[in-house]
Amino acid sequence: MDEKRLVKDCLRCLPAAQRELYDLFAPQMMAVCYRYTKSVNDAEDVLQEGFIKVYKNLHQYRFDGELGAWIRAIMVRTSLNYLKKNQPYSYEFTYDDVSMHPVEEATPLVVLNAKELADMIRQLPTGYQAIFNLHAVEGYTHVEIGKMLGIHEGTSRSQYMRARTLLTSWLEHKSSVGVKKERYAGK
Repeated sequence: MDEKRLVKDCLRCLPAAQRELYDLFAPQMMAVCYRYTKSVNDAEDVLQEGFIKVYKNLHQYRFDGELGAWIRAIMVRTSLNYLKKNQPYSYEFTYDDVSMHPVEEATPLVVLNAKELADMIRQLPTGYQAIFNLHAVEGYTHVEIGKMLGIHEGTSRSQYMRARTLLTSWLEHKSSVGVKKERYAGK
């Protein structure tokens, strides 16, 4: 696939090129959007809004990086904007049910497939989920996350650590349940 040709044809508003761009990137961008939302319907809304932004701003793409990475950045920003507009939450909240203990490197040994892990991350409170995805999955620094979300770097760090703590406790619980199941199955 020639990305330059595809982009130029999209800029000429050729429906076939726009469809090709969408078909090429929609599946992986849907996964990005779904990581930040709580449902497939919300992710589809974000995906559609994101592609509208892609088409509107395609003239800004300078071919100095990967087209997929440029589209991904738009999808991440669109997902975050969606959360800000449609989710009644604040990044400054605390999650009182979490016992705050340092996360150790020795994490529980649990075999998870990618879907189970994604579902577990999706169960995090929305603010934790967004910051966890931005840092752990997308690779943004806490300084960058702070700028993106309009929060302090320290808030990003604490929300990330709380997300890790919560995930770790869920993994520990899953691990202990798995061990109990093995014991009962062996008897």
